[in-house]
Amino acid sequence: MDHDNTDKPAPATPGVSRRGFITSVGTGAIGVAAAASLVSAAPPETQADVVAAGGMSSVSLVVNGRRHTMLVEPRWSLLYVLRDRLGLTGTKIGCERGECGACTVLIDGKARYACMTLAVEADGRDITTIEGLMTGEELGTTQQAFADEDAFQCGYCTPGQVMAAESLLRVNPSPTLDEIRQGMAGNLCRCGAYAHIFKAVAKAADLKRQGR
Repeated sequence: MDHDNTDKPAPATPGVSRRGFITSVGTGAIGVAAAASLVSAAPPETQADVVAAGGMSSVSLVVNGRRHTMLVEPRWSLLYVLRDRLGLTGTKIGCERGECGACTVLIDGKARYACMTLAVEADGRDITTIEGLMTGEELGTTQQAFADEDAFQCGYCTPGQVMAAESLLRVNPSPTLDEIRQGMAGNLCRCGAYAHIFKAVAKAADLKRQGR
């Protein structure tokens, strides 16, 4: 019986062969090298302006009535500058993405998240932190109201809560309970001390109207 000795090609296997992989990697490397040489060869006027890593910008921050002129990196948040450069650690680090409110400060009298504000954005602005509400060692009116109403448990969110309340009362000296709830909505309390916080804001409003 005759046998067919003709060699038949082996069935194709799925995937990429070692030779194909090596070839593709080599081609990619050549492409990257070529692109790099083109960029380096480009004349300066055709290259985009890029801020060098570690490049510094001069800013002037008025914090709690005191002016600070300093060099900052464009990427630095106001939160970082307040805590790590100026030592004002009353402003707390929380979520660092504008959700919890622990880092709330006043910028030109309005509540802002320091974690979502770049230091260069605050250049020349009037910034107030929790420390700026005190007179020497004496608590400010809103701070005292929070202490009187026991408006905290762990206390971590309290500085941000106080600053949000201060901002609200500067705009609305006689808020209703619903207005207090709305004004404090951007600040979270993991301990759930909201009832006491709302009472504290109402008390602070009363004290401020009495000129205290």
